[in-house]
Amino acid sequence: MLSPELGRREVVYENEYQQVYRVAANFGTFRKNYFVTDYGQRAGLVAVKGRSMLLVQQYRLLVNGFSWEIPGGKVDDDETAEEAAVRECFEETGVRCKNLKPVLIFHPGLDTLNNPTHLFYSRNFVETVRTNFHGHEARQHAWVPLEDCLKMVLKKEIVDSLSIIGLLGYQVFVGKR
Repeated sequence: MLSPELGRREVVYENEYQQVYRVAANFGTFRKNYFVTDYGQRAGLVAVKGRSMLLVQQYRLLVNGFSWEIPGGKVDDDETAEEAAVRECFEETGVRCKNLKPVLIFHPGLDTLNNPTHLFYSRNFVETVRTNFHGHEARQHAWVPLEDCLKMVLKKEIVDSLSIIGLLGYQVFVGKR
């Protein structure tokens, strides 16, 4: 199969967080319309303290409850992925990480979701003594041993792809060294 002839991008919906656009693809023998949701880049951070990982608890609509996750979020237009990871972690937990190291980059989807995701880790940080950072985002945060984090994944207590890939990526590519 050859690559299709692509039509122009037509925006069908847009807000401050996302854009949905349609692209028609002509494969010669058939045509297909793609509706792509573009969130832009995001970044996540595995903050490491000894053998424990920093998790944040946030409300998530699709599970209608609170979810334990690694800190992370959208990369703003005026920042790098590394800067976004540092900012998101600080906003959600009060932990300001330094000397970030890359873990990996992944795409949550390759067909209709554009959200390239950068994962970092850091063992160098400063904790700020405050009780509420972005209360509209995070309920609480905790340092959880990596072994317990992985058990939480298996028990479906950690279910988001950013956290699962971040924790497993750290364990496989960094933690085994």
